[in-house]
Amino acid sequence: MKKLLFILTAGCTMALVSCEEWLDKYPLAQMSPETFFSNENELQAFSNKFYTVFPSDGLYNEYWDNIIHNDLPQEMRGGRTIPASGGGWTWTDLRDINTLLEYSVNCKDLDVRNHYDALARFFRAYFYFEKIKRFGDVPWYAKPIGSADAELNRPRDSREYVMQRMIEDIDFAIRYLPTKHDLYRITKWTALALKSRFCLFEGTFRKYHGIDTEENDWKYYLDLAAKASEEFITNSGYGLYTTGGTQTAYRDLFVSEDAQQIEVVLARDYNKGLSVFHNSTFYSLNTSYGRPGLTRKIVASYLMADGTRFTDKAGWETMEFRDECRNRDPRLAQSIRTPGYTRINSTKVEVPSLSTCMTGYQPIKFVAPADFGSDGYNLSYTDLPIIRTAEIYLNYAEAKAELGTLTQADIDLSIKKLRDRVGMPNLDMDHANANPDPYLSAPETGYPNVTGPNKGVLLEIRRERTIELLQEGHRYYDLIRWKEGKAFTQPLLGLYIPSKGEYDLDGDGTPDIYLKTKGETPSTKAPLIMEIDQDIFLSEGDHGYISPHKKNPGEWNEARDYYYPIPTDDRSLTGGALTQNPGWNDGLDF
Repeated sequence: MKKLLFILTAGCTMALVSCEEWLDKYPLAQMSPETFFSNENELQAFSNKFYTVFPSDGLYNEYWDNIIHNDLPQEMRGGRTIPASGGGWTWTDLRDINTLLEYSVNCKDLDVRNHYDALARFFRAYFYFEKIKRFGDVPWYAKPIGSADAELNRPRDSREYVMQRMIEDIDFAIRYLPTKHDLYRITKWTALALKSRFCLFEGTFRKYHGIDTEENDWKYYLDLAAKASEEFITNSGYGLYTTGGTQTAYRDLFVSEDAQQIEVVLARDYNKGLSVFHNSTFYSLNTSYGRPGLTRKIVASYLMADGTRFTDKAGWETMEFRDECRNRDPRLAQSIRTPGYTRINSTKVEVPSLSTCMTGYQPIKFVAPADFGSDGYNLSYTDLPIIRTAEIYLNYAEAKAELGTLTQADIDLSIKKLRDRVGMPNLDMDHANANPDPYLSAPETGYPNVTGPNKGVLLEIRRERTIELLQEGHRYYDLIRWKEGKAFTQPLLGLYIPSKGEYDLDGDGTPDIYLKTKGETPSTKAPLIMEIDQDIFLSEGDHGYISPHKKNPGEWNEARDYYYPIPTDDRSLTGGALTQNPGWNDGLDF
């Protein structure tokens, strides 16, 4: 039976419940060596709860500039407000982690204690990474803090101080965690992957946001990211899932009942027999989950199958759907419905449904096979990858490129493997730098902040990251660390519609949709009729790009929005010791 990561087995559940009851009965101040944390069973029972910090539906339910819903998130429309409490400024998980670290000394087996200390320190590093991303400088707490503890009134520690404590924690975890692969438990390789992730974030954030400290600069963190990534790539034994070949392997990776252990380092475990479900299939197929759709900006960034740029083709701007999907990077047809699409284990050809997809670029990633019975609400039971090897390949290439130490051999060790999986030509570093993509560097569609001699290859690595990690929860903080928040204000468009009336999406000679004007009563065999400016909005009135948010364009405040605000109640409790983030006015006079 699969180990459940978030729904514990009966024995563990009972142990956890008894642990919680014990904590309620015996306050932390009264803990003694005779009470708890004295053996491996007790340490495991207590630490099982740590795994709940990982995302669930956030692993497929993505928004931002690459996938849009019927409502823009607050971050994209300038709608964030300063909360009185909450807003991500919560510390309960940290208190649990520090509790284990405080009392694990009760266990006299040094090997067991080191293992669970390493586990707890992994989760403390993960906890603080989430806080750093969201708020910047935060206070570092290395022991359990109660609600009346004076330590709660202290100011933030510096970003550098917190990052150094995180590195100490993750290095301890790398040293003492087991090396055996485990889909659902933290290992040495999970820790290396996390170090690769947060050091890449920190290095690029500091570089593009112009943060300098006396201790360590952005290059220091990118060097750590590259080294952690290289150690993982060289020694972990992980690779890429390629079963089924170039036209299906990438798609199938995300709809496996049991995650593919060759590539997936850590997964969230789901189980039909135990009624542990998620909603990924319902998310893409039902009208009540926001009607998610990829944006034209992202779809246009997929290369041609021969490695050339789609946006270099004459007439690409007004190319109809059936034409723009031809001869593209195979990951496009493995990520959205393209002409001829059939669901796994089905022979029925399905076109994009504009009733369930706002843009016409309908996602199929994470959509379970037709015979899984997962179409209804909360019925999906395929495992969801949290960390997979492809990300570490991308982290390695990006860190080396930003440092200016990237070689073609580095690309062959990383990006080439991703492209080989789908039968795409390798990335040529010299060619990329000699011919930077104007589409990827344009303010309207790309990353204008990228400069320097590695501009071309950096743009290509970002293209690769966007495509490979699509819909896996990385996009928002990628844009944050690159200081590309203005991407949220770039046009949010869908496929091109040449005119009102009947439209054949896949070119099979049968109309798939009729776009009518107000008051029109059309005679058509199209299965879907939509009214322009009521059910669907087009950029040029009666034709053009689908423009779901035509009347609600994105907003972004460069001086404020890269950080979230600190809740006012927490600021008040500290009497001003806890300062507010720049640009956020909470009305307090300290």
